[in-house]
Amino acid sequence: MSFDQLGAELQARKKQSLYRQRRILQSPQAPELIVDGKACLAFCSNDYLGLANHPEVIAALKQGADLYGVGGGASHLVNGHSQAHHALEEELAEFTGRPRALLFSTGYMANIGAVNALLDKRDAVFQDRINHASLLDAGLLSGARFQRFLHNDADNLDNRLQRTEARRKLVVCDGVFSMDGDLAELPAICQTSAAHNAWVMVDDAHGFGCVGQQGRGTVDHFDLGSDQVQVLVGTLGKAFGTSGAFVAGSEELIETLIQHARTYIYTTSMSPAIASATRASLKLLQQDEWRREKLNHLIQRFRSGCEQLGLPLMASPTPIQPILVGEADRAMAISAALEAKGIFIGAIRPPTVPQGAARLRVTLSASHTDEQLDRLLDALSDVMAGLEV
Repeated sequence: MSFDQLGAELQARKKQSLYRQRRILQSPQAPELIVDGKACLAFCSNDYLGLANHPEVIAALKQGADLYGVGGGASHLVNGHSQAHHALEEELAEFTGRPRALLFSTGYMANIGAVNALLDKRDAVFQDRINHASLLDAGLLSGARFQRFLHNDADNLDNRLQRTEARRKLVVCDGVFSMDGDLAELPAICQTSAAHNAWVMVDDAHGFGCVGQQGRGTVDHFDLGSDQVQVLVGTLGKAFGTSGAFVAGSEELIETLIQHARTYIYTTSMSPAIASATRASLKLLQQDEWRREKLNHLIQRFRSGCEQLGLPLMASPTPIQPILVGEADRAMAISAALEAKGIFIGAIRPPTVPQGAARLRVTLSASHTDEQLDRLLDALSDVMAGLEV
């Protein structure tokens, strides 16, 4: 049996401007990159604090490799849980103000593992409509009754919780929504969940490092604790500048994940050298307040510039600043025109976002300068004016 049918489907995606292609990065993460052999100014990285290429983080990675080697060697429960992993877990627990933290190899695995360790077909999971794909997949795979409530709508969540007789109820949302950049309305969501004896799980992948005291995230920003948010997930490949993820919570939660989270049990641990690098980035993330101050300055400067240009920004106070475009082919055309001017920004299209809601997902980093941001605004002005002709 041939793959001709798949080939036809791929061609259809190309015609719909939905075809995805990888680009080859030939330089370290930084505002100025070499992509596919061409120099460009990039505004599409999750390296929000500019730590991915920080010399102290690189030095810690090298030192970790000298001490522990490169590979984890085994799963955490066999022979792959190194001193570097254990120390990082303890430091992440302290950072989040929770008794324990547990490392996972990726954020996707952390979300899949946590939800599926806690729920089965006797239970119910309630998710914000625009949650990250890993959260949605986790809910579907759990076998629990899966429901999506309207975005940031605690009243709609309340209506759904009232109608369930499930053994366990888990309410799941992002802390910062990855495609819109807005914050979850956590106080209302937590209050509603508590009224129905439901747990709350927050994936704060894009919040850690950028919001909250010392970058402690969205939950800290709203002054909420483990009584309101029982399951807290963070990824290390964004503001931390390394890779991997963690779940933080109570002693009972973490022990349950160790016993039942298949994505933790049945995979090799992350490189201990990466764990060592992350310990260095965690210190920088907390102590370098100027990085968050710089980010907030750039966010305000960008939003002001877009307002002057009449560009339709979404309501985001975070480094994720989406420019709503509409149709996928228009988003692709704008992205290509910007790239021709040396500006690299990806076009986000369905099914990642709804039909008719394609966008340019501009992401800012503390490593960007005012001059680089002004160059982006000038390029946007020229490109958008040219497309209107």
